[in-house]
Amino acid sequence: MLGYIWQCFYSSCLRFWLKWFLRLVTGRCELQRICARCKAGALRTSQIEYSLKSSKSKVLRAALSLKEKDLDDHLTQIIQEKKIKEQKDPTFKVNLRQCLLQINGYNELFEVVEELRKLVYDSENEEHENMLLKLWDLLMPSVKLETRITKQWGNIGFQGDDPKTDFRGMGMLGLTNLLFFSENYTDAARQVLSHANHPSLGYSYAIVGINLTEMAYSLMKSDALKLHFYNTVSGKPQMQHFHQFYCYLAYEFDKFWLEEEPESIMEFNRYREKFHDKVKGQLLMPEVTLLMSVDQKK
Repeated sequence: MLGYIWQCFYSSCLRFWLKWFLRLVTGRCELQRICARCKAGALRTSQIEYSLKSSKSKVLRAALSLKEKDLDDHLTQIIQEKKIKEQKDPTFKVNLRQCLLQINGYNELFEVVEELRKLVYDSENEEHENMLLKLWDLLMPSVKLETRITKQWGNIGFQGDDPKTDFRGMGMLGLTNLLFFSENYTDAARQVLSHANHPSLGYSYAIVGINLTEMAYSLMKSDALKLHFYNTVSGKPQMQHFHQFYCYLAYEFDKFWLEEEPESIMEFNRYREKFHDKVKGQLLMPEVTLLMSVDQKK
């Protein structure tokens, strides 16, 4: 209770006067001070984001919902609003621009991820079908599909004879993640598939993969991926960066599953949540960078 009262007091009153005092002493606004004392990455960008969000200025708050094409004009407005003399702080505009690219880029990327999640797999769509068949060819290069609808799909971890039914939850996002992993880390994907087909520690590769897509999606939706993206992407994050995080989850979950040695696949939900909690804990670290690192010895 006391913590809540202090937070309200700080946010509504003390913070304003503290900012005013530091501006008077240093000759720099809060945004300038953050850019000067924090190195590029999550620490700087998250503090800039908090400062903008907490500001009473409409110009500063509006900086959190910009399109890239409007960025430079808005930077000029911020500099005018805060009466910043660029010649005395020549790196400020560049640093703030980078932060705003990261902040707004994260929001735009989530919109793209959401659209792909809502896109239903359509077996009448040639592009969708080709992606699915390519996934098979990458994972099972020496085995030919007998027909499009076949029990063979179970060999790569789908539940039924037609994989399209398994994409209902995550739509085309699930298939795109699976295919990205297989295309860009083919050896690692095949290695994970071989582990998934283990006689006692096995699991449904594709179904678990789609489940991990849901994990990545929910982490992004809750903003839990912000620090990771702010540390690993210097500018505007793209769809490939979301896919890269998915690959990290797919590869690390496989290692986690084998190390935990569950008694059966019936314990999947419990171990899935344990892995989820582990990842969420890592994502809270200011210096977090969850990038896939392939063990070449395996």
